[in-house]
Amino acid sequence: MDIEQNNTENLEPTFTKSNFSFHGNAVEFFGIWIVNVLLTIVTLGIYSAWAKVRTNRYIHGNTEVDGHRFDYLATPWQILKGRLIAVAIFALYWIVSTVSPVGGVLLGLGFLFLTPFLICSSMRFKMRMSSYRNVRFDFTGRYGQAAINFILLPVLSVFTLYLLLPWAFKRIDQFIVSNTKYGNKQFDTNLSTGTYYEASLLTLFIALGVGIVFFVALAMFGLNPEMMADQAALSGVMTFVIFAVYIIFFTFIQAFYKAMIRNHIFASSKIDGVAKFDSHFTFSSLAFLQLTNLLALIFTFGLAYPWTRIRSIRYNVNRTDIYLDKRRQLVFDDLEQSPSATTDEIANVFDVDVALT
Repeated sequence: MDIEQNNTENLEPTFTKSNFSFHGNAVEFFGIWIVNVLLTIVTLGIYSAWAKVRTNRYIHGNTEVDGHRFDYLATPWQILKGRLIAVAIFALYWIVSTVSPVGGVLLGLGFLFLTPFLICSSMRFKMRMSSYRNVRFDFTGRYGQAAINFILLPVLSVFTLYLLLPWAFKRIDQFIVSNTKYGNKQFDTNLSTGTYYEASLLTLFIALGVGIVFFVALAMFGLNPEMMADQAALSGVMTFVIFAVYIIFFTFIQAFYKAMIRNHIFASSKIDGVAKFDSHFTFSSLAFLQLTNLLALIFTFGLAYPWTRIRSIRYNVNRTDIYLDKRRQLVFDDLEQSPSATTDEIANVFDVDVALT
């Protein structure tokens, strides 16, 4: 009996929490960022490819897990070539739309059918250009899956008064995580549809509550005789108030939804035989971070961007846990060739970008 019990215990994986840290700082990143901006302006955008590589290499190279840092493998020439092709395609679309609105609509429909391909290719390039301990990441999603999750299901949700949308969001996140690989090891996740509906409903209730309070206050403010006497002052004040409430409103509801869903995704995901994950985002801390970052950008006319970027990365790292399997299996790089950056840049030009919540 004791032997059987010991054998059962030995079959259970044991995990140890690994150190996950970010070593970048705002002063160093500001130097990289300001040079990138100035050279991009001077070269009429050509240097943007080098700027992207410098930025990603700095962020990857300063992110450390278990004593090892990440690498970014893309080259500026890869990205520049893809970016030039993407801009040429965008210019073609603009010309056709200007000359022939019908032709522009047809070309737009063509890009709609191309979107799933762009999504998969963009994800594949981004993953394969990232490595850890000389082992690259990969993305194995296919066109048909992407078309169903990113186009068909969101469109169908319209005909259900968006009741299907939380399930569609869950399918999208499941598609991204379950098709991600680290070397020869596939990520595995088991997301809960109920959690997505709970997050969506709570977010909706918060939004309705804040909206009701705002409109009641607005009505009381508008009925004030002194304010009604000065319509110009009222108009100016109301414009500012509406803008401020709009920013705070969407910052809060986005922070609530993101914190809840991100924690769920990380807690439900693992790499079999290698690692499992956890996340500790909170609504209050994330809302404070995003709101103060936004205010810093507004009042510094964008010069605080390096500080806000480093601050956000450090928040993500400090609230993410990685547990490594003590008996983790050997992981090796099974990729034979690197993908082209073309589709990644086309996706960025046409605002087809994908990321986890």
